[in-house]
Amino acid sequence: MRHDPLFYLLVLCCLAVVAILATGIGGFAKGGEFNRKHGNRLMRWRIIAQAVAIAVFLIYLWARSKG
Repeated sequence: MRHDPLFYLLVLCCLAVVAILATGIGGFAKGGEFNRKHGNRLMRWRIIAQAVAIAVFLIYLWARSKG
């Protein structure tokens, strides 16, 4: 499993989702100009990153079932 490049891609996607989510929540908690300017954009990027992570996860499961 750890030698599979899809596994590393999946981990990278999950870390990207966590980073975007943490930045968005931090901006929301702080409030102010940053949240007004970037709050919605960060949440849109989170949704996109989650969709990519789910797609990579499904491809990973499919590839593991074939081999």
